[in-house]
Amino acid sequence: MPFREINSKMVEATLAPGQKLFSQRGAMLAYRGEVSFTPNIQGGQGGVASMIGRRVAGEATPLMTVEGSGTVMFGHGGHHIQVINLSGDTLYVEADRLLAFDGTLQQGTMFMGSQGGVMGMVRGQVTGQGLFTTTLKGHGAVAVMAHGGVIELPITPGRDVHVDPQAYVAHHGDVRNKLSTAVDWRDMVGRGSGEAFQLELSGSGAVYVQASEEKL
Repeated sequence: MPFREINSKMVEATLAPGQKLFSQRGAMLAYRGEVSFTPNIQGGQGGVASMIGRRVAGEATPLMTVEGSGTVMFGHGGHHIQVINLSGDTLYVEADRLLAFDGTLQQGTMFMGSQGGVMGMVRGQVTGQGLFTTTLKGHGAVAVMAHGGVIELPITPGRDVHVDPQAYVAHHGDVRNKLSTAVDWRDMVGRGSGEAFQLELSGSGAVYVQASEEKL
């Protein structure tokens, strides 16, 4: 059930009987056909454990289950929308950046510290983003939100990518992340942007970067 990009701030999804998708509450702009929208209390396909993880992480972004037969248009807050297609791999994305995603995708929660160690924990404290990140795994499409447009940067072995943590949107593939410092600790007081910290991503995959550091 791929999303069709209507413009940079709106996407459209076609639903058939037996299919479903999940969307952020308030993301529906319009629809045609017989479509229902039901509050989801189980955190998507991840079940209760995913829901609890999201709440512990402060990422209790409410989801709606969308089912039926018809066409639904999504958008939210005038944010730029990027469609990411997964082919069996895992997407790591902040929960509040999710606009909508295929109901076939398995949703979970990952503790950032498990990838970045102590520095992964620091990243959450410095940027204001959660220590937990939502994961979506399988075959399907995901629509994510960002400020000012998104660029996809490939990550290949031996060619690490450094990203301002506040410009980070999502990443997928066999990728590890850690927070590195760009200036002396004594010069970091009051700084939370990429001038002081950099999110270093290594391995094989891709990272999505937004044009603005503004947090959703």
